[in-house]
Amino acid sequence: MYKDNSIAVVVPAYNEAGYVGAVIDTMPSFVDVAYVIDDGSTDGTWDEIVTHAEAFNAEHTPDAPDYDDVIVPIQHEENRGVGGALKTGYLQALEDEVDITAVLGGDGQMDPDELAKYLDPIAEGDADYAKGNRFMKREDLEAMPSFRLIGNSILSYLTKTASGYWKTMDPQNGYTAISYEALAQADIENMYEYYGYCNDLLVKLNVENLRVADVACSAEYLYGDDWKSHIDYGEYIPRVSAMLLRNYFWRVKNKYLLRDFHPLAAFYLLGTAVSSISVLGLVAAGVVGDEDGPSGVGTWVLGFLFGAIFLLLGMVFDHDDNRALEVQVDDDTYDTAVPDE
Repeated sequence: MYKDNSIAVVVPAYNEAGYVGAVIDTMPSFVDVAYVIDDGSTDGTWDEIVTHAEAFNAEHTPDAPDYDDVIVPIQHEENRGVGGALKTGYLQALEDEVDITAVLGGDGQMDPDELAKYLDPIAEGDADYAKGNRFMKREDLEAMPSFRLIGNSILSYLTKTASGYWKTMDPQNGYTAISYEALAQADIENMYEYYGYCNDLLVKLNVENLRVADVACSAEYLYGDDWKSHIDYGEYIPRVSAMLLRNYFWRVKNKYLLRDFHPLAAFYLLGTAVSSISVLGLVAAGVVGDEDGPSGVGTWVLGFLFGAIFLLLGMVFDHDDNRALEVQVDDDTYDTAVPDE
């Protein structure tokens, strides 16, 4: 229990033999139940999970009476991706009616001692979902590898437009916590299963008008000497960008046309249409070489500028409409109450 809330942790693990056992062994004492998901691993991950789970459960019992064991191993027969593993854990947390569900990576690259500060915004009633942000402090930015910083920045701004959380940065951050109510309202069943699940979840949360807290997160622990990544960026960036484009239209349709009406929907959709047609016109004009007729370069440039203005107006309205759904949290915002071991 943490501040009178039952706590679950989802631990996705794919080929993490040699790492996931240590994650289980260092599970914080306030965690009532941890769903450790072997996502179709081909190494000894499952055996390691089971062995360490049995040892941990023999020495620890949940504070909340509703859970039999602290560590609950779950195995996927086939690899579904980290989002698929998290979905399994989230759905189990919903079934078990856990108050707050957090995430710890199975690779040991997430500091369990940091977990409590992601629970605080939810436990204190200030947010429905909390996530880490490595952009809030200069020293954390400097610790991030340059190629990650550039890619993260690009995806952050694409996610802002798709999700409507305009103050939020670092949407790929794996440190997260979510309330039971938010899990119940968001469309978890249809959550994106590939890398980019966290960007997708932000869009789903925004459509439900749920509050998101950006929590200052240190990057130093993440990028140690044994830092590794399963992500193929040549595949990751195009796939996630395409998903965000689909989610952009989905959010505008559902939040600002079907459930309610807001003028920003017209600005967004008109701006997107005019800009896209103008870009195609510019390409065609360049190929044909006709600069005098109605398909001339000047006409398409003017059209693109009008489309960009419409998009900017939509963003202004969007920013204002979602202002109350965001909060930023630093290390001094809450009195983190971690019980003594």
